[in-house]
Amino acid sequence: IFLAARALFDEGGAEGISMRRIAEKVGITPMAIYKHYPDKDALLNALMLDGFAAWEARVAKLDADQPLAWLEQMSEAYLDFALEEPRRYEAAFLLKASAARRYPGDFVAGRSPAISQMMARIEQAKVQGLIDDTPTIDIAISLAALPQGLVDIYRAGRFVDEAEFRTAFRKALSHCLHSFMKKEAR
Repeated sequence: IFLAARALFDEGGAEGISMRRIAEKVGITPMAIYKHYPDKDALLNALMLDGFAAWEARVAKLDADQPLAWLEQMSEAYLDFALEEPRRYEAAFLLKASAARRYPGDFVAGRSPAISQMMARIEQAKVQGLIDDTPTIDIAISLAALPQGLVDIYRAGRFVDEAEFRTAFRKALSHCLHSFMKKEAR
């Protein structure tokens, strides 16, 4: 059932998912789906979690020792994830799912493995005297929201091509990260 829902999502996004279409794809009645998923929202939550699993697998592979280098790697990983796996990206970051993590509480509570790792690197950079005293959650949301906004602009066709977008993305993220750095660390 999940694989059928994911295939329909991959073909047409959230609008392409219906219990009837999933049932047809699996060869069961729509009512049989409800034995496994109580409603469409449960399926959307499963798709979102699948997207986050794909994203978090990429974050787990980051290996920079220095916190600022790690944050740059994370931005690059986000860019690659959005462009290489657009439907997993969409499921993770754009799908309206009831179980989606909410800012700031879920992030401060550590319910997002990727944001928790980001916040740990920001704290490490603060200890090293690289980043100013801006609250860590504020830096993290800036470093998370800017890439998402840029990807959304790209997906809407507002860049000439992918190469131009990648260049603009990297510049914007570099400027954002440097805006939180202490002047003597820039």
